[in-house]
Amino acid sequence: MNFKEILAQKGKEAGFNFSEEQLDQFNTYYEMLVETNKTLNLTALTEPEDVAVKHVIDSLMAYDEKLFPGKTLVDVGTGAGFPGIPLKIYCPTIKVVLMDSLAKRLKFLESVIETLGLKDITCQHFRAEDAGKNKNHREKYDLVTARAVARLSVLSEYCMPLVKQGGYFIALKGSKYQEEIDAGKKAVQILGGKLISAQEIKLPGLDDGRALVKIKKVAPTPSKYPRKAGLPDKEPLS
Repeated sequence: MNFKEILAQKGKEAGFNFSEEQLDQFNTYYEMLVETNKTLNLTALTEPEDVAVKHVIDSLMAYDEKLFPGKTLVDVGTGAGFPGIPLKIYCPTIKVVLMDSLAKRLKFLESVIETLGLKDITCQHFRAEDAGKNKNHREKYDLVTARAVARLSVLSEYCMPLVKQGGYFIALKGSKYQEEIDAGKKAVQILGGKLISAQEIKLPGLDDGRALVKIKKVAPTPSKYPRKAGLPDKEPLS
């Protein structure tokens, strides 16, 4: 089977029904990803089923039909565009900002956005610690997503300053998610967050202990956070 057929089949198994237009957009994205990956390190996964399941469907597991439509979302450390671009393709009404510290990756993402004809989606060249201090980004987003960026105690300091009060930080985590939650509890609280849920997710054909961690912004983040670039990783809040 080709990428489109695999994605359609695996998507159905995971509860996602894609339109033909969406399948075409995902397929073009896949082709551009694999081609660009030859000269720019975007992903270790390039086989059709791996990208369909471990990148696209995994990204879409963050989607919540009650939370997402019409909202603003920033995808922190977006890398090759996951989960931001799949979420935008699946839910066109969300306004998306793809944020990354590497300009070359953002150049690739800008070409994907243009080629797919996506609207209300932009790229921002920022380290998360700097964006969290910037008045155009601090506490401006309904939703903040991050996938495979850092452990939760560190990631919370990157992401929580960007979330509006009443909004949500959604982290896509691996098998050690419970350890990360335990270690990051104090950080989440300090930064104005409250853990709402940690939901284990199963991807079609896989059983590798992934989880979706959802944190609500219940109070403003104190102005001293995020700390300067590099410090959250060296000295996590605990």
